[in-house]
Amino acid sequence: MVQKTTLEGLVVRFYKNKKVLVTGATGFKGAWLCLWLDLMGAKVYGIGNNPNKNKNLFYSLKLHKKINLILLDVRNFKKLKKFIVLSKPEIIFHMAAQPLIINSYNNPYQTYTVNTFGTLNLLQIIKDTNFVKSLVCITSDKCYESNNSTKGFKENDKLGGEDPYSGSKSASEIIIKTYYKSFFQNKKCGIASARAGNVIGGGDWSENRLVPDTINSLLKNRTINLRNPNFNRPWQHVLEPLNGYLILGEKIFKNPKKFSGAWNFGTSKNTVTSVEKIVKYIVRFWGKGKINIKHNRKYYEQINLQLNISKSKKILKWEPKYNILKSVQVTVEWYKNILIDKINPEKVTKNQIQEFMDYEK
Repeated sequence: MVQKTTLEGLVVRFYKNKKVLVTGATGFKGAWLCLWLDLMGAKVYGIGNNPNKNKNLFYSLKLHKKINLILLDVRNFKKLKKFIVLSKPEIIFHMAAQPLIINSYNNPYQTYTVNTFGTLNLLQIIKDTNFVKSLVCITSDKCYESNNSTKGFKENDKLGGEDPYSGSKSASEIIIKTYYKSFFQNKKCGIASARAGNVIGGGDWSENRLVPDTINSLLKNRTINLRNPNFNRPWQHVLEPLNGYLILGEKIFKNPKKFSGAWNFGTSKNTVTSVEKIVKYIVRFWGKGKINIKHNRKYYEQINLQLNISKSKKILKWEPKYNILKSVQVTVEWYKNILIDKINPEKVTKNQIQEFMDYEK
């Protein structure tokens, strides 16, 4: 990867030869992060769940040949501790989670235990070690108490949630904060929580998610059914928050007291976009497609959701690069390149990471 003098270039140099652990490595965001870290020369360790190899981004990127991967349940304290003690990572990105709101209604117990016990186990293990210097726990913008405001949540706003997924994320935030305040303020290890919104990007095949469902409908020449067309979300390309996590991981490593705490990684102000508009953009870049509005609100979800990113912009010097149109375009290009043009997924994904690194607004 080209060594640049930009902030991203500094991050590239920092991660070279660093021992980095990614939990949730076989997930959508985890796979993108593992590849990015590998490209920067990091020594990457991954913890993942048993994924579907037929449509899984992690395996299509050949990451199982690039990083040290173990498949285990982060709720298993004994196995988790054994792997961490053996690998001795300097930096950890904790992404392992049950990430879907609808699944949280279908299996609330799993959602709560994975999203809270997994975090609790990790914090307890790190508390009793001295080799981890930086821990970034990825939670969610859904951790805030719902108020349907369009002003944008700040990091010190009230936590809460009216659905099991949101509740589990706000609970994990409380666990992170109390462990840091109680056990880590005098340790040379910083802990942060990173709250991001609805990410899009190539390689996401999760069920009941807007982009994968839309792409699957387009591939099969089926009408695209929208259940909540007017829901507004701060959509962003997956590389946007990952860039923030990487910057945060470095900052915590170098100055744990200053950079520990909660951080928002969302979109620029007033860029929330409706579900219907996103799908229309996808259809435009795909070249064809029909949309059907169903208006089915079977489960509770916030209608409006926006993050205030002033803190991350001011202190971390992080800010979004892509506007929503560019984010959708890059996402659709990934799926078309792989599914229609049959280009190697590893090549396409590497090129998109490099393009993002080089991109000037």
